[in-house]
Amino acid sequence: MKVILKQNVPSLGKAGDLVKVNDGYARNLLIPKGLAIEADDKNIKAFEFEKKNILQKAQKEKAGAQDLAARLGQVTLTLSRKVGDQHKIFGSVTSKDIEVALQEKGFDIDRKMIVHNEQIKSLGEFKVKIKLVTGVDTEIKLNVIGEE
Repeated sequence: MKVILKQNVPSLGKAGDLVKVNDGYARNLLIPKGLAIEADDKNIKAFEFEKKNILQKAQKEKAGAQDLAARLGQVTLTLSRKVGDQHKIFGSVTSKDIEVALQEKGFDIDRKMIVHNEQIKSLGEFKVKIKLVTGVDTEIKLNVIGEE
């Protein structure tokens, strides 16, 4: 089935692309979520008319994300955790903890945007990657300190 993407989909393409996908993927995921529309003659003509607006919206969203990335790049979070022997913290610092700390600083970041490959289970300074939109990501500094 051929579909026209209404939004950027990381595994398929950018908004406005005409792509061929499996029927079930289109009917069960892309179309119900509003990510794509079926590519028939009527929709292709309507989409050509709407294409400018969608591309402007995507460009504006990317510009906003780049501005947010610049502001986030200067942020340093400090989280305090209870410490046991050998300076190991109880539990670990999760993406939910980082999300809450960012929201306290006034940034509206979803925890699904926070990417950290290693579990943070010790004291120290770490870099945490935040992926805002496709092609725009940044890193923040995270200090984990012991609380006594």
